[in-house]
Amino acid sequence: MLLNDDYFMGLALNEARAAAAEGEIPVGAVVVAAGGRVIGRGHNQTECLNDVTAHAEMLAITAAARSLGGKYLPGATLYVTVEPCPMCAGAIGWSQLGRIVIGAPDTKRGYTTLLRAGATPFHPRAEVVTGVREAECAEIMQSFFRSKRKKS
Repeated sequence: MLLNDDYFMGLALNEARAAAAEGEIPVGAVVVAAGGRVIGRGHNQTECLNDVTAHAEMLAITAAARSLGGKYLPGATLYVTVEPCPMCAGAIGWSQLGRIVIGAPDTKRGYTTLLRAGATPFHPRAEVVTGVREAECAEIMQSFFRSKRKKS
């Protein structure tokens, strides 16, 4: 199966919806091996696990590393619905993911808010693609926070 960014971002969106259903911030992530096999998935679970590091990307990377039996993922692609935070960007870099596909930007807490021109936390050979299904990825976040504000 050829890599299809829309399809795999759809799987990440499903993870984001699962997070929202659990009352978590709706971020989802999927790691796909070079041949198109999903080897890791995750959604935010910081509330239910009472763990500030239980971000979607961290959980998906951990699952992928377990699936492959090693900590490096150079031939894999990470699909994430929202721009990773600096912590997750660091983990993405350390795992040597070969490709990162991001849905919506995070202009408040995303890793790019901390970068100087030309810098990247990712592996030097990693390809970064942004804006895949951006409107859907942004809407799920906006909808979640709108509903939270209404309850306050």
